[in-house]
Amino acid sequence: MHAGLHTASGQFEARGFPEVSPPASVFPTIFESTSAIPMKASRFFVSTLKEAPADAEVASHRLMMRAGMIKKLGTGIYTYMPMGLRVIRKVEAIVREEMNRAGAVELTMPVVQPAEFWQETGRFDKMGPELLRIKDRHDRDFVVQPTSEEVVTDIARQEIRSYKQLPKNFYQIQTKFRDERRPRFGLMRGREFIMKDAYSFDRDLGAAKASYQVMADAYRRIFDRFGLRYRAVAADSGAIGGDLSEEFQVIAATGEDAIVYCPGSDYAANMEKAEALAPAGPRPAAAKPLEKTPTPGKSTCADVAELLGVPLSTTVKSLVLATDIVDEAGNLKGSQVWLLLLRGDHDMNEIKVGKVPGLDQGFRFATLAEIDDHFGCKPGYLGPLNLKKPVRLVADREVVVMADWITGANEIDFHMTGVNWGRDLPEPELVADLRNVVAGDASPDGKGVLAIERGIEVGHVFVLGTKYSKDMNATYLDEAGKPQFLEMGCYGIGITRLPAAAIEQNHDERGIIWPDALAPFTVVVCPIGMDRSAEVKVAAEALYEQLLVAGVDVLLDDRGERPGAMFADWELIGVPHRVVISDRGLKEGQLEYQHRRDTAATKVPTAGIAEFITGKLAK
Repeated sequence: MHAGLHTASGQFEARGFPEVSPPASVFPTIFESTSAIPMKASRFFVSTLKEAPADAEVASHRLMMRAGMIKKLGTGIYTYMPMGLRVIRKVEAIVREEMNRAGAVELTMPVVQPAEFWQETGRFDKMGPELLRIKDRHDRDFVVQPTSEEVVTDIARQEIRSYKQLPKNFYQIQTKFRDERRPRFGLMRGREFIMKDAYSFDRDLGAAKASYQVMADAYRRIFDRFGLRYRAVAADSGAIGGDLSEEFQVIAATGEDAIVYCPGSDYAANMEKAEALAPAGPRPAAAKPLEKTPTPGKSTCADVAELLGVPLSTTVKSLVLATDIVDEAGNLKGSQVWLLLLRGDHDMNEIKVGKVPGLDQGFRFATLAEIDDHFGCKPGYLGPLNLKKPVRLVADREVVVMADWITGANEIDFHMTGVNWGRDLPEPELVADLRNVVAGDASPDGKGVLAIERGIEVGHVFVLGTKYSKDMNATYLDEAGKPQFLEMGCYGIGITRLPAAAIEQNHDERGIIWPDALAPFTVVVCPIGMDRSAEVKVAAEALYEQLLVAGVDVLLDDRGERPGAMFADWELIGVPHRVVISDRGLKEGQLEYQHRRDTAATKVPTAGIAEFITGKLAK
């Protein structure tokens, strides 16, 4: 028997209960060592609520509050209660094991950081109000970290001197703070949160790609171990370019992110990244005359299509943007107005628009004054014909192959119908992918059509390049003794967001349904009438002890609760495996096992229950 554990009959004899010893064969020892920690409900803290707070909007927030896993301290700030902390620690343990296995080295960087490092990169001013800035008693500026690129880059520039020290990957599991404008959804979008962030350092881009792949593989092992349905999706990599960015999304109907994938292949991307291919085939010939058509009070494509009795896909929407023109001193000289044309049933993708030449240095929506100056009309009736002043026109790939389309006439209550390229207006100089894909679009890999589902981002792997190393002059000496900027990557996992995402994916009307790897306790032993039956008490203690010895994370509910209340608590909390011990069952030589997803209990012979449970956990 493991040190610190005692036989069930011995415990109860010492407490004045009659000794009732089950036969030695009832609960045989099946493992010689244990990694589990003894825990009984009476000693733990179990606090459940029948109703969720009124401000809990999504399932994970409601259920974590009701199950006593978190407690609100302030807006977007929560105490991790004992039950919830056990889940968080299990997430951390899996992440830590796989990061160590991948060769990353753990450290911990300060939560409060001197502003001087953030000023070196310019993020102290650029990051906006989400960055919490504070001053100490000496009036020196500090920040409460939302991330740690600056601090880890400072470590690298001091410690990494030679190519012989590369590659290196430092990681931490640390508290972060982001001053969200509108914190909501509990741990899904809190202000204070725990995150694992890692940062790799390499000698060149090729080596950085190799480090990236090591992390991408480690992330797949991590999320596989969590037991959640997830997708690794290609993500936009911003100014760095390329495809060196992936998000890890837990699939959930309540997810804020749209995930694009091809059911017939491995293609997956987020909405920002997913490419809308150019339509196949030539543009149809013009078949209708150009006409100015009355559309009184109809200022949207949908309203116009309904009025005219045509498909929405025959309309073209006009989006007016502007870019500011500055001189060498940075003084504003004027603006350039742009007109983007998209099919009426499509939505603009701002990330894609931001890659159009001329718009890639930043853009904004045009002001009403700029619109009136160039179109002579208010929004709702705008189009590329009859302009007062020239604009830069960019057409989406889909619009370029349209014929006989409908657009605004630049006159209130009128639209132009039968519009055609070449005949009615010049072919567009700029054509680009400007839109979000929709379900049914062709997959970019040519292996079918696209589907869309919702997801919750819980991880991101990303190659940073030399952005931070150049800003902070972080270099190493190559073989020739010449300084070279370090190539960096960053890799994050939302430790406290992940349990919330898991709940969004796994719950029912009774409560949470945890995967085994994340559950606060894997098994709960529920004795009925333990305070009245010595036989039940001894059997419960014996099973509890045997499961501990087998290394099972088990909790014994010794609170003496009524069966209905006891079962309701553990269904709400979401412990995946439950064993019920009763007088009647013991007389029949059987106990009841039920998985949290099962609709009914399974009777299992008393003598085989320990092996039965460990067999379930091994699957």
